[in-house]
Amino acid sequence: MRKKTFAAAALLAAATLTLSACGSGDDAKSPVTVVSAGSDLGKAGTVLDQPFEKPDLVLTDTHGKKYDLRKETQGHPTLLYFGYTHCPDICPTTMSNIAVAKKALPKAEQNDLRVVFVTTDPGRDTPAELGKWLKGIDPQFIGLTGDFATVEAGARSVGISVEPTTKDKNGKLVSVHGTQVIAFSPKTNGGYVLYGEDATVDDYTKDLPKLVEGAKP
Repeated sequence: MRKKTFAAAALLAAATLTLSACGSGDDAKSPVTVVSAGSDLGKAGTVLDQPFEKPDLVLTDTHGKKYDLRKETQGHPTLLYFGYTHCPDICPTTMSNIAVAKKALPKAEQNDLRVVFVTTDPGRDTPAELGKWLKGIDPQFIGLTGDFATVEAGARSVGISVEPTTKDKNGKLVSVHGTQVIAFSPKTNGGYVLYGEDATVDDYTKDLPKLVEGAKP
């Protein structure tokens, strides 16, 4: 883990990372205010000294039922990610890394952990599509979809910027979004650790035992 800590307010003021349009190459150059990488390059996560408040999101899950993020994840260790199912690289890699690492936890802790994937491409990611995609990664993962404006507001509340799905120069639909995973503590429900897209299976495997306890990795 990075030794430095960052206040949430400071993160929102630091436009140092860029959005990622999964698989879209050089077209993804819009700035996103997320987190300063600092000098500890190569580290997986950043501990925040002032955690983010869990987004007040009520969306639709893969069963077509309303899902209140705060209510349903209250008291559970939670990993939150904004992405889309048609992403050819970063999104499936991130989810797969977490899924593999999760299997190293004791069964009770696996069942306690909530991994929530919120789509940034609700026009294509229906509940059925989300369910099918996530089932191939981990059936316990929670997929949520809903109105884009609601998703965008929820993402921005935790320093992650997303944009409406558009066509790239080759005519391919892409969803441009920040690629950070936010870990929320089961003790405080605060989002206190950020992981970048470079976080590996080993990184999550090392950190999850601490995260499920609400401790600093």
